[in-house]
Amino acid sequence: MPIDKSVIGKPTGTSRVVIERSPVSNFASAVKDPSPEYRDPSAAAAAGFSAIPVPPTYPFAMEYWGKFDEIQPDDPGENAMIEALSMLRGQGGLLLHGEQEFIYHRPMVVGDVLVGKGRISDIYEKESKGKTMTFIVTETVWSDDSSGEPVVTSRFNLIHRV
Repeated sequence: MPIDKSVIGKPTGTSRVVIERSPVSNFASAVKDPSPEYRDPSAAAAAGFSAIPVPPTYPFAMEYWGKFDEIQPDDPGENAMIEALSMLRGQGGLLLHGEQEFIYHRPMVVGDVLVGKGRISDIYEKESKGKTMTFIVTETVWSDDSSGEPVVTSRFNLIHRV
């Protein structure tokens, strides 16, 4: 079954997160990073940060620790990923997390309130060992809630293999 590329460019929703100290410190511990900058405001300041920074891959987890119902947009918009996944689920197969990429525009620090606006940026297929793999690439730009300036862009690649 050919893929429907009409989902490219469609939004995957908008959400708001708060970057808090305890989850940042816990995440640093979970990824075995002992750097004091992720736990101690004095160490963060000595390293040149305005507050405790986040570890490099933290944006992958921040929605699970900082997305509170009461601060979400009244209209988060539609999520085209649901449409894209429904096209694939009917075919069976496996869903896998592929690549994850983070592009930092400035350091993320404890106290930031970020608004993420996502979209499907690409969908394509590849053949491998007689199996068809469909790749869905999403991109979320996380911006500072007060200034609107971008802070980090997250690219995520989901793979469906039949």
